[in-house]
Amino acid sequence: MSTIKLFGLWDTSGIKVEDAGLQPYINLRPLLLPKTGGRNTGIVFHKSKTNIVERLVNKVMVPGHKGKKHKLSSGHCCGKAAGKMTIVESAFKAIEAKTKKNPVEVFVKAIENAAPREEITTIEYGGARYPKAVECSPQRRIDIALRQFIQGAYGKSFNNKRALKDTLADEILKAYNMDQSSTAIAKKLELERQADASR
Repeated sequence: MSTIKLFGLWDTSGIKVEDAGLQPYINLRPLLLPKTGGRNTGIVFHKSKTNIVERLVNKVMVPGHKGKKHKLSSGHCCGKAAGKMTIVESAFKAIEAKTKKNPVEVFVKAIENAAPREEITTIEYGGARYPKAVECSPQRRIDIALRQFIQGAYGKSFNNKRALKDTLADEILKAYNMDQSSTAIAKKLELERQADASR
């Protein structure tokens, strides 16, 4: 048992990643605060060396494009890590209150459920373009799942009285329960359905 607990509250040492493909890419080493200040960036596959909760915090700061527009997220992208860590900690507390489980374990299982196994790319052959099913790399699977969690949470809190910490907790819980009303699960199923049709 590690004495270092995330936010001083949750132990991450006993959590197991069940998806064999994702095991090397989900880092659960003990951290008090998920903020390493980019110390891993000189390493090949540096994201794999970064704690998975820190990657969630980073994604809250920079949620990425949604249809090439920033309309749902630009007001929140201030890059202030302390504020975003507070949001993630509050979301984890809400998850713990609802499930009575370690929220980091719930979060890891939600990633496993929401990470797409296949997606489609476009290939050009003889002047015509065709969709083609391709396997998704493990690192990209995690990136897509994290991005969908955050964009889904931002989308549900935008122009709404609900706080981001509540919508983020909901998004993770729904993905944990494989609920199709979760943005991440809906996107995963849609991607895999399109890939299946493009074989």
